[in-house]
Amino acid sequence: MTLTLLLASLATLIYAASYLIKCAVSPWGRCRRCHGRRYHHTSIGTRRDCTRCDGTGIRVRPGRRLIDYIRAEYRDGQP
Repeated sequence: MTLTLLLASLATLIYAASYLIKCAVSPWGRCRRCHGRRYHHTSIGTRRDCTRCDGTGIRVRPGRRLIDYIRAEYRDGQP
């Protein structure tokens, strides 16, 4: 039981660390709405620029936003 919990928590920590490394190395990901195509189809079938990513097809990963927030808080706390 204890070994199982230890392995599960270790796997979770490894996954979180690898995700944060990925966010540090590659902060941009594909837009979830347009899937990186830069446009999406409206309900009547026409194509429009994606409003979520402003037609770029990329977005900032949530982990990168967390890294930037922590850095800003650290910088603001320094004398």
